[in-house]
Amino acid sequence: MNTQNIVIALVALLLIGGGAYWMLNDRGEMVSNTDMMPVEPDGGIGDGAAPLDELLGDSDTADGPMVYASQTVIGASADGVDITAYHFGNGAEEVLLIGGTHGSYSANTHELAEEFITYLGADESLVPDNLRVTVIPTVNPDGLASGGTTGRFNSNNVDLNRNFDCDWARTSMWRDQEVSGGTAAFSEPEAQAVRDYMSEINAVGAIVWFAAEGKVYPAACGGNPSNASVALANTFGTAAAYAVEPEFDAYTINGDMVNWMAKQGVPAISVLLTDRTNIEWDKNEAGFKAVLATFAN
Repeated sequence: MNTQNIVIALVALLLIGGGAYWMLNDRGEMVSNTDMMPVEPDGGIGDGAAPLDELLGDSDTADGPMVYASQTVIGASADGVDITAYHFGNGAEEVLLIGGTHGSYSANTHELAEEFITYLGADESLVPDNLRVTVIPTVNPDGLASGGTTGRFNSNNVDLNRNFDCDWARTSMWRDQEVSGGTAAFSEPEAQAVRDYMSEINAVGAIVWFAAEGKVYPAACGGNPSNASVALANTFGTAAAYAVEPEFDAYTINGDMVNWMAKQGVPAISVLLTDRTNIEWDKNEAGFKAVLATFAN
């Protein structure tokens, strides 16, 4: 061993006890082990697609509720595009915000949900300590990418808001037009992703955006809406200055996502933006903050 290598070895032995050490790289330069560690693109841990409790081990600690990474891939579309959920806060009770079910046909619902991601990311202290807010901005990424009226449907030509297990039917209606509800309830991977994610969390409320009417409807499956869904609709609608209706009766909807949530015992509302262009941020921010205040403790 030459003198240079002896010196390098001694330096390495002195520093390795502190968790860092130095070595020669392939260009003969002295570098530390930390300089050679790969850096995640987002500066975080892992690929952002798994809860931190999975990455770090025990999820049920004495210190408090589970801590999650900032985002989770909850499934994929019919074309294999990731469906991603973004999380804010570390509370044990979860409020869901969902957009983009009808793809490019109601692209402003996706844009509004994206705005909530930016809003909460800039100030996560908006989320009360007992809550976690999860935003799923795009349930239907294939439809969002396709453009036009046909973007209302997924790549299997199924209306995803007719594919959930509440009064499901193979054929349902959209206005005066027949639309496909899929081959069975939850036949579509996008609906499966929402179902499977909700089965893993303690959801206390959900706000799902559609377009376009400028009204709020409480969830109901096979009967009258629950008192909790009615209260949620009134809280959001009053703060957002949207009209609140007791039920949607313009035409029959089978397999509705929000009504399926009611079947699961989760208070939920459909918020129909006034048109298919504007996100109406001020109104929806006010409604969201009022809803959070009711769930805070």
